[in-house]
Amino acid sequence: MPDRPEVLAVVQARAGSRGLPGKNIRPLLGKPLLAWIIEAAARTAGITRLILSTDSEEYAAIGRRHGAQTPFLRPAAHATDTATDLDVLTHALTWLEEHEGYRPDVVLRLQPTNPTFPSPLIDEGIRKLLADPTADSVRPITPSPKHPHKMWRWVEGTDDIQPFLPAAPGGPAEPFNTGRGQLPPVYVQVGAMEVLRYETVMVRRSMAGRRVLGLLVPDPLHTVNIDTELDFLLAEVALKILLAREDHAPAVGVQG
Repeated sequence: MPDRPEVLAVVQARAGSRGLPGKNIRPLLGKPLLAWIIEAAARTAGITRLILSTDSEEYAAIGRRHGAQTPFLRPAAHATDTATDLDVLTHALTWLEEHEGYRPDVVLRLQPTNPTFPSPLIDEGIRKLLADPTADSVRPITPSPKHPHKMWRWVEGTDDIQPFLPAAPGGPAEPFNTGRGQLPPVYVQVGAMEVLRYETVMVRRSMAGRRVLGLLVPDPLHTVNIDTELDFLLAEVALKILLAREDHAPAVGVQG
């Protein structure tokens, strides 16, 4: 690996969205939604190249205005509801290698639907992966608002419910009646980002690999994910607070 690894950030933004049509370019505090994560990536020192993977020329033009390259339009087969993140990254990496001879050491998947995810956390994720040569990927996590031991499921065909998880050996017999502080801490992934080695995606054909490092996201304001109209309102409030704290400074150009 070179002294300065080649780190490619891929922002994924397809035009189709069943839940909220046009979601990825919908205005949020005066900017298209996808602009927020592009600008956060653009001011991340560890990123050496930033591209937008989209199936829309309109989205591509918006992405370029906010600092992303758009070397291709994503094929329709990789822009459906069923297309996976692995499909999208594999297409991007294959296209760049075949058309430009470009192969990064590390690739990031970034999501426009997480507009509050900040540049320092992106940089921390990159550094964490590069510091551990045995790790395949880094994934952000945050404390889960609900503990899985307090979740239930219906018994099919009855009115009965059963704990979603069985009691752990040696633990409380009824963890659903146990205080949260007495249960093991649980974390939920933050979908804003994965940091992956090239080989994890292209050789292992995985979005995780065998050894995944966690990146703790302690501030819930950085974990907002937009799926619904209510989420847009929450994102607006969160961004106003973060901007007041200067967590989201104006974007600068990609380093290198």
